[in-house]
Amino acid sequence: MSNMSRNAFTPAETALFGRVFEGGRVNGETEEQKEARASRIIANYMAGITDEAELIELSRKPLGR
Repeated sequence: MSNMSRNAFTPAETALFGRVFEGGRVNGETEEQKEARASRIIANYMAGITDEAELIELSRKPLGR
């Protein structure tokens, strides 16, 4: 099994991330904030959250620890 198995996403997953990223857009976001939001989307998805609306909502909040 290659090391890339979970570092690569399917086209459907990539499309989902794009929709969630666009849906969670916040006016006046800095580049750092956009990157952090993108990271939260992927982290939440990899934690098992696959519902688009839930991912959008969670992407707007800091990751819980």
